[in-house]
Formats: sequence, structure tokens, C-alpha cells
Amino acid sequence: MFIQILAALGLAICLLLGIRMCLSAPRQRRLDAVLRRWGYGLKARALGLYHWRATRRQAAREAEAAIERARKKGQWEGNVYRPESFDKKPRKPH
Repeated sequence: MFIQILAALGLAICLLLGIRMCLSAPRQRRLDAVLRRWGYGLKARALGLYHWRATRRQAAREAEAAIERARKKGQWEGNVYRPESFDKKPRKPH
């Protein structure tokens, strides 16, 4: 299966290069520009997908860390959470 995909990809590249050789110089430049834009677009989409997944994993880790910190500090009174920071002495005004 994988070898067939590689063979088909190689054939498509060979056909594209053969068609390119039959074109005039201005049309070759235009075809090159179109292929370059497609390549940049595919690269941008692939990087966006990768960063989206990485950002999602990082957000999940940070949320889990925040939940764990909240469990360790403070007290629960029924369904109300009271952090230890509320129990500090008030500061004197300047």
C-alpha cells in the first residue's frame, strides 16, 4: 500500500515536470509561482494543525495543574472554596 502511494506520487511528479518542460518560459514561471503558493499554503496548514494540537495539550496540562493547586491549598466549606490567601492579616494603609 505504502509503496503504491510512493509510486503514484513519483508518477505525478514526473508528469508535472514533463508538462512543465512543454510550456513556454512565462508559463513555466506562472506554474512555478502557483505551485510555490500551494506549497506555502500546505505548509501553513500543517503548522497550524500541529500548533493547535500542541496548544490544546498545553492548555489541558495547565488546567490540570491549576486544579491540583486548588485542591492542595485552602478549605472547602460545603460547596464554597476558601483559599488560604483570604486568611491573611490585612495590611496597614500607607
